[in-house]
Amino acid sequence: MKRWIPFLSAGPVVSVVRLQGAIGMAGRGGLSDRSVAPLLERAFRKGKPKAVALEINSPGGSPVQSSLIGGRIRRLSEETGVPVLAFVEDVAASGGYWLASSADEVFADASSILGSIGVISAGFGAHVFLQRQGIERRVHTAGKSKSMLDPFRPEKEEDVARLNRLLGQLHENFIAQIKARRGPRLADDPDLFTGEVWIGQSAVEVGLADGIGQIDAVLKDRFGDKVRLRRYDQRRPWLPRIGAALVRDGLAEIEERAEYARFGL
Repeated sequence: MKRWIPFLSAGPVVSVVRLQGAIGMAGRGGLSDRSVAPLLERAFRKGKPKAVALEINSPGGSPVQSSLIGGRIRRLSEETGVPVLAFVEDVAASGGYWLASSADEVFADASSILGSIGVISAGFGAHVFLQRQGIERRVHTAGKSKSMLDPFRPEKEEDVARLNRLLGQLHENFIAQIKARRGPRLADDPDLFTGEVWIGQSAVEVGLADGIGQIDAVLKDRFGDKVRLRRYDQRRPWLPRIGAALVRDGLAEIEERAEYARFGL
């Protein structure tokens, strides 16, 4: 008579890491390399998982933090030999799509928003208001390029040209990342790197995603009905935050909400 040993009959394990929120934001739910590094390390190295699944819901944010997180995902995948699957929920746009591109395969919901492969810089100008109030802005620098696009002074053509040059360099880095990761899967679409976004099946058609599918169904189809999902989520502080920390995080959450609003979410 054979003896039943539970741990020998357990199904394969897939680690699931949730990447939710704007990238580089300090508020609750924001993503940074420092905040997700411990989760990714455990997800790849604990218990020999068959794969790591990324649940992505991010409108983007810091290009540097996007690059750091994406680079960490690739290094861990190569070091451990564990493949990576990305599952896009509401949105993987801009830096959020950078994270998705770090996976070996990308799946989306039929209504998911993907893309926005571009770079944006936004600000405001208040110099007319200050003039009307009789307020004079005084700025002193050592180095002619130290002050650029001061919102309380009139916009200068040379500042705009300099900003466009910087944004262009960041855009080139972004394009290089997507071409390196998606390669021949990308369609020859003139709008692919213009900041345009695609929904669901149209994202598959231009090569930003590999298929339409939700995490449970795809993983069961790939690894069998006994597949077990081991989840790794960012912890939330249980004590209420007060004073300056509360104000800071509240402002960060407003900014994050504005990032999602750009995509109608």
